[in-house]
Amino acid sequence: MSYLSELDTTKQYKAKVKKTERLTPANVEEIREILLEVDNPEFDCQVDQSFGVLLEHKSDFGNSYHHRLYSVADIPERSNGKSLITMLVKRCSYVDEFSGEQYQGVSSNFLCDRREGYEITITGPFELPFKVPDDKQANIIMIGMGTGIAPFKAFIKHIYSQEKEWYGKIRLFYGAKSGLELLYLNDKDGDLTQYYDKATFEAFHALSPRPHWEDPILLDHAIEQRAEEILEMLGSANTYIFIAGYEKVKENLDKAFINIMGSKEKWENRKAELIAGKKWAEVIY
Repeated sequence: MSYLSELDTTKQYKAKVKKTERLTPANVEEIREILLEVDNPEFDCQVDQSFGVLLEHKSDFGNSYHHRLYSVADIPERSNGKSLITMLVKRCSYVDEFSGEQYQGVSSNFLCDRREGYEITITGPFELPFKVPDDKQANIIMIGMGTGIAPFKAFIKHIYSQEKEWYGKIRLFYGAKSGLELLYLNDKDGDLTQYYDKATFEAFHALSPRPHWEDPILLDHAIEQRAEEILEMLGSANTYIFIAGYEKVKENLDKAFINIMGSKEKWENRKAELIAGKKWAEVIY
């Protein structure tokens, strides 16, 4: 929350919903892909940036507005001074740990309820911690959960359509509760499957063993199954690790990397090197 409070929200733009589509079936959690059109030439959002959605909303803490950041989920386009940006939104709810009452997520439910033609207020753009490396020999390990795949979809499409040739390894590990929620890696919306023929790209997915329970998604197992290759990549000074997703995934990921490196000390040292070299970045929510 402190990071959000430091962001400049004075620059505000009107964005029109051009398209909204539910990507997940009706019997699982709702995730929508929403295309926004910004009719203001001053707004220019890039693939390694995010933008905010600003809503009038009075909270118990005295705030009059609710501000939520979203990564772009595709390569932004510009046409005749207008910007087209894509976002992923999961309809969320949460249970208050003190009262036990269930509340609907403010931004997610607002956005999922919007229909084509509706205008919303957005802010930004803001810098993401993820940056496409300048060196095309760089290796990138991307780890995403749920809507955490959004920035990585945009990155991968940018690399293979704009950068043209990429010589380093790109490995995407993506987790979802069930196969029905594997966004961009399925028959219906398999945007990332088109890169399976690229020699430098591979994608691996992990599911929850019991999707109707709160069992953790086994991303750590998927990563450990590639232990030999991951260890080789971690041995390179030119490897980046990007993570986007839920807070609870981090502990299991650390365990996986400890197992791959052979000890907690070795992993902590290597992770510290990655952070110091600005080759480790994460967006956790």
